[in-house]
Amino acid sequence: MAAKVIAHRGVTHRRDGSAIRENTLEAFVRAMELGAEGIELDVRRSADDVLMIHHDAHISDGTVIGRTQSADLPEWMPTLADALEVCKDTWLNIEIKNMPSDPDYDANYGISVAVAGLIRAFDAAERVLVSSFDFASIKRIRETDPAIPIGWLIWGQADPAQIIGRSEGMVDAIHPHEMLVDSHLMSLARKAGLIVNTWTVNDPDRVLELHKMRVNAIVTDNVPMAIDVLYGLNGE
Repeated sequence: MAAKVIAHRGVTHRRDGSAIRENTLEAFVRAMELGAEGIELDVRRSADDVLMIHHDAHISDGTVIGRTQSADLPEWMPTLADALEVCKDTWLNIEIKNMPSDPDYDANYGISVAVAGLIRAFDAAERVLVSSFDFASIKRIRETDPAIPIGWLIWGQADPAQIIGRSEGMVDAIHPHEMLVDSHLMSLARKAGLIVNTWTVNDPDRVLELHKMRVNAIVTDNVPMAIDVLYGLNGE
């Protein structure tokens, strides 16, 4: 079975080649049109506790999302509720952006509680996975609602045994950067019963290599390329 193709923040080009802003409803719809099996998106919380979709803590003019009322944020910035509604037939990887270095860092992890609550409100636990680089943020998801799948994002130098040791029994999936994925990590993950979703893979040879290692999902900026590679395998 081929790895699932997950659109990284949606797809950022229209049919005519013109650009689409990432992490917008248009980008998500375009990803679905092109056949992506899931969409990865980023979530932050506004000053009035609305879950907004945006990668960085700031927008281009320097405004900090976490210090701004949702009504004062740009119209193109969707809410997580918008995405759960528009993408109701598509799997979503919801990444919580909440690191201690962020200006909007939430040390009480209220953002996690809010994300879990919204997923419950949409009865969406079976079509989402919540991930974060911040282990405590996903741990709070698990404490709030054990039915919601969670994944730990991993970047930088990391020992496979340490990754698995921290993850086993704590999370459903690990999300290592593609440079960290090798046969040793995959073997340990399988023995621990962990799903492996990797990011961000834009080279066709690497897509094929990761498929052969049996990763579960590949997050990519190039959905058509990944689909061409994986669906040209004739069931391999």
